Amino acid sequence: MGVVTYISLPISPSSRAREYYQKKMNTTIIIPYPRAASTVTPPVDIHYNFCKLKPLSPEEALEENLLLNSTAWPETPSLSSPLFLSNTSDPAHSTFTILPSIREGQWHVGDKLEALIKIHDFKGRPKKFGGDVLFAQLHNPTLGAGVVGQVVDHLNGSYSAEFSIPWEGSAQVEVTLVHPSEAVRVLHRLNREQPDRIYFKSQFRSGSVTETTICNVCLHPAQQPVCNYTELLTGEPWFCYKPKNLNCDARINHFTGGFKENITAIEKQLFQRGVNMKVSIPASGPANITVLPKRKGHSDESSSSVESGPSGYYYEGVWRALYGTTVHEFKNSSAITQCLKDKVVHLHGDSTIRQWFEYLNQAVPDLKEFNLHSQKKIGPLMALDNANNILVTYRCHGPPIRFSKVPTSELLYIASKLDNVVGGSNTVIVLSIWSHFSTYPIQFYIRRLQSIRRAVVRLLSRAPDTLVVIRSANPKALITLYDALTVSDWYSLQRDKVLRAMFKGLNVHLVDAWEMVLAHHLPHDLHPPPPIIKNMVNVLLSYICPQKDG
Repeated sequence: MGVVTYISLPISPSSRAREYYQKKMNTTIIIPYPRAASTVTPPVDIHYNFCKLKPLSPEEALEENLLLNSTAWPETPSLSSPLFLSNTSDPAHSTFTILPSIREGQWHVGDKLEALIKIHDFKGRPKKFGGDVLFAQLHNPTLGAGVVGQVVDHLNGSYSAEFSIPWEGSAQVEVTLVHPSEAVRVLHRLNREQPDRIYFKSQFRSGSVTETTICNVCLHPAQQPVCNYTELLTGEPWFCYKPKNLNCDARINHFTGGFKENITAIEKQLFQRGVNMKVSIPASGPANITVLPKRKGHSDESSSSVESGPSGYYYEGVWRALYGTTVHEFKNSSAITQCLKDKVVHLHGDSTIRQWFEYLNQAVPDLKEFNLHSQKKIGPLMALDNANNILVTYRCHGPPIRFSKVPTSELLYIASKLDNVVGGSNTVIVLSIWSHFSTYPIQFYIRRLQSIRRAVVRLLSRAPDTLVVIRSANPKALITLYDALTVSDWYSLQRDKVLRAMFKGLNVHLVDAWEMVLAHHLPHDLHPPPPIIKNMVNVLLSYICPQKDG
C-alpha cells in the first residue's frame, strides 16, 4: 500500500538536495465467539511472564521478526543524564527549503516537488542524528486541495520531503515536527517497561457481594491468584486478579481503570504542545509555489506508485484515489440507499469505525436504528432499512478496549465473530482495530492481527465474494501529556505500518484514513470531523458499488 508517509533510509540525500546545500552553505552534507471458561492461575512465581503473549508458530515468528525489522525506528543516542531540553530538537530553530524545480524553475501538474528539512536544537545547533517524527503536506485550503508528502530520514539531522503535484494553482508546503527523536526514545521505553500504564478493571458480583479487581494482558507479579480469561478459539490472552471472596465466573463487566504516569519532570518537557509537539517548522525562503498546467508530451512524474507514492489527494474537498478503485461521490441518501440495497454491513472495531455507523444512520433517513438497549458508545448497534433490505451493525473489538463498563457478554473478539459470518456477495465486513493497542509492545498487536487475518482468510475461502474492507489508523490531536503517552501519532504510525503489511496480498480493500486525515486542512482528530468521514464512507461505498468512469 503506497502510503508510508515516513521512511528512514541509511543514505545520503538526493543529489539535488546535496548540490543545493553545497552551493548555499559550502559544506558537504552526509546526507470471541465462545468465551473461554474462566480458570484460576496459582499465585505467581519466578516463571510468571509480565506480559503473557500467546506463542507463535515458526512461520508466525518469522513474520513477526520481519515486521519488527520493517517498523524499526532509527537508532539514536541514549538520553543524557541529566537530560537538557536545550539539546533536543526545536521546531522554531529548524527549517525547510523548497529545492528548485529541475525544469527551468517551474512546476507543472504531474511534477515532483522536493523540500530539504534541517533540524536544530534549542540553541540553534544542527542535530547530528535522525529519528524525529515529521509530517509533510502540500495543500491549498482555498481549493480544498491537499496531498501527503513522503519523508525520508537521512539519519544525520536532515530529511527530505517529496510531494506529488496533482492540481493546478497555488500550493503550500507545510512541515510539522510531531515528536523530537528524544521523545520517541521515551515512548519506546514506556511500551517496553510500562505496558500496563493504562490499566483495566472488572466487577465481580454474586448476589449482594461485589468486588473489583485489576485486569490486563500485562499483570505485575503479585501474591494473589489470577483469573485466566484467555479466549478458547483464538488463544487471545486476558487476565484479572481473582477477587478475594468471589469466583472468576462472577465477572460481569470490563472498563478502563486509569492511567499511571511515571516519567520524569524533564521527560515531560519533551511533550509540550506549542513547543515541541505537533509544531510547524518555518520555511527558509518561500513556502508556496505556483503550479502550471500539465506539460504536453511529458510523462507524469507524480503518477502514484502503490509502494511509495500517495494513495490519493483532495481537490475541492473531495478525495480522489491515485490508483485502484475510482472514488465516487454519493451525494444524497438515495444514492447511498441504492448502493446498500440488499446488503449486510458489519462494522467491527473501535470508536473510529463506530463513527461510520453513526454517519450512515444520520445520512440515510430510512435506515432506522433498532434499540438494543445498549450504551451508544459501546454497542452493539444495529440499523435496519426494511424496505430496501439493508442491515448495518457495529460491535466493538475484544480487550484491550478503553470503554466504560462493557458487559462481559460483549467482550467478543473479531476473529471469533468473523467465523460466524456466512458471507457472500451481499455481505460487507469493515474492520478498524489499532488505537487501543498503542500502549502495548507491538508484538501483542501483531498477534491480534495474525488471528484476525486467519479468520479473514477462512471467510474468503468459504465465501470469496464477501467484501472485506480495512480502515487504517489516523493521526490525532496531541494536546495533553496523556494524549502523547497513550495515543501518540508515533504509536499509531507504527501500528499502521503493521496493519498494512499484515493484509497485503489478500483480497481486502483499504480505506486510507491516515492520508485522508493528514492531507486534509482540518485539524487532526482521533475521531475525524464530518467532511473527512463523508469522504471515507464514499471510499467504502465505491468499493461496494464500483462504477464505470464517465
